[in-house]
Amino acid sequence: MTFALNISRSISGQPWRWRGGAADGRDPTYLPDDLVTQLLLARGCPRDALEAHRNPTIRQFMPDPSLFRDMDAAAERLANAVQRGEDVRIFGDYDVDGATSAALLIRLLRDLGLNAKPYIPDRLMEGYGPSGEALVRLAGEGATLIVTVDCGAQAFEALSMAKATGVDVVVVDHHKCATQLPEAFALVNPNRLDEHPDAAVHGHLAAVGVAFLLGARLLKALDARGWFASRGKPNILDLLDIVALGTVADVAQLKGLNRAFVAQGLKVMAKRRNIGLSALIDASRLTRAPLCHDLGFALGPRINAGGRVGQADLGVRLLTTEDPAEAARIAAQLDQYNEERRAIESTVQEQAEALLAAQGNRAVAVIAGEGWHPGVIGIVAGRIKEKAGRPAIVIAIDEAGVGKGSGRSISGVDLGAAVLAAKDSGLLVAGGGHAMAAGLTVAADRIDALADYLDERLSASVSKARDDRALLIDAVLAPAGVNSDFIAAIEQGGPYGAGWPAPLIAAGPMRVIKADVVGNGHLRAIMAGDDGRSIKTIAFRQAETDLGQAILGAPRDRKLWVAGKAKIDDWGSRPAAELHLEDAAWAD
Repeated sequence: MTFALNISRSISGQPWRWRGGAADGRDPTYLPDDLVTQLLLARGCPRDALEAHRNPTIRQFMPDPSLFRDMDAAAERLANAVQRGEDVRIFGDYDVDGATSAALLIRLLRDLGLNAKPYIPDRLMEGYGPSGEALVRLAGEGATLIVTVDCGAQAFEALSMAKATGVDVVVVDHHKCATQLPEAFALVNPNRLDEHPDAAVHGHLAAVGVAFLLGARLLKALDARGWFASRGKPNILDLLDIVALGTVADVAQLKGLNRAFVAQGLKVMAKRRNIGLSALIDASRLTRAPLCHDLGFALGPRINAGGRVGQADLGVRLLTTEDPAEAARIAAQLDQYNEERRAIESTVQEQAEALLAAQGNRAVAVIAGEGWHPGVIGIVAGRIKEKAGRPAIVIAIDEAGVGKGSGRSISGVDLGAAVLAAKDSGLLVAGGGHAMAAGLTVAADRIDALADYLDERLSASVSKARDDRALLIDAVLAPAGVNSDFIAAIEQGGPYGAGWPAPLIAAGPMRVIKADVVGNGHLRAIMAGDDGRSIKTIAFRQAETDLGQAILGAPRDRKLWVAGKAKIDDWGSRPAAELHLEDAAWAD
């Protein structure tokens, strides 16, 4: 296979290859199509679907919601609740996907004349998912219908307890299901094992995407009943800003319908119709319309901060309020919680990395510590995964000897299925998730057994995934080519994210003119090429890695090829192009 720029082993120890091909020996710098077409084709877009993917719309990618099992039953039950004015509660998870899913249904039901109320469990006191005690309490308060969002697929005991009270529970989820399903009035989840094949292809949807489909089917059900004969029909497309936020923040794959959700949702978000989102944008200090990466790195973390270190229901309250003063107050509170989260995360990260070094070469890095804040373990697991190049699970052990764990995986390794299997084998108190992320509860004295189990189950797939590792390059440029016009051009192939990666640009050969360490271990460097132009580069959290050390110590007379994502740095007074480095290789 052809190596990009003949680089078979980079400074970080991986080969560079051309994304989408060029293994046939043709000149990879020759582009028979326009740049955007090349980017789309390299990401798996069929040639006959190019136009649909250039500007992905809901109409082009939206399936018939009735394809999904239990969708019709769930929509008709909600329609009954709207017509009868029932007491409906939306039970959401405490993360961004849960908050946005709950907010979407609450806003839609409010527009239909029904004042549904949210319930978000406390991460520390109640843990993940619906508890039987909470559902029974809601029923006792008068709820006749409870809709769980982003949770419930594994809530066997809780839903059984709810059923005994007579309350109806509709589950809207996307996490992996077992062969047996819990007792719910309806369970809508594209990842049901008995799902129709045409619906199962949408298993990459976040829960907020499934909630959107349910909302669309609800409107259809009410329309058929003549509900809108004397009242206005809500435009569910106005809620796409919320859908986009939840989809990106949950790291759902941006293919198919998700691309349409995000592309169109960003347009809605730019209009700032949602008062809470508008306040959050201001609190995030964004001075332009949000871009796709802002949802994952600026807005999403602040919504998440409420569930991690603050009040779990703040995200839903922000996204559903119509009071500008309340929105500004909650957004500022979430911003403060996000700062606290960063400080806590830094401490846990440092301790986890110290334990990683002593763990050995297991297929999955399973790291546990006493007293760690469970609200940051998912973030730390992601950092450990990147550092170790393999799946990671970080577990916070409480005073009672119970561990709450969060895991992140690498491409090609289904961590959620492995955690579910570990639960079925009796190793876990609870557990579940999807391919790239999972959560679990485990007794402290079973953690070593869990690590052994995952090592045995996943070692082959982890080895294969790591052997197949390569940096996939989209284009090669001289330093002068990394400019705002080029960045604007490649953005037309977006939105980019999980499953639809942002273009990786190789630039060079270049000499390092200046390099230093800034912030929390970030490497900053100015590099100059043979064309006489220089570019600014930054490598986040790479100062202590082989990549960072090589650039910091690079001789002035030695040249490098560098690879990364071309971005616009718009935080200063003069926006400028820069390269966010992911790797480098010596040019000689």
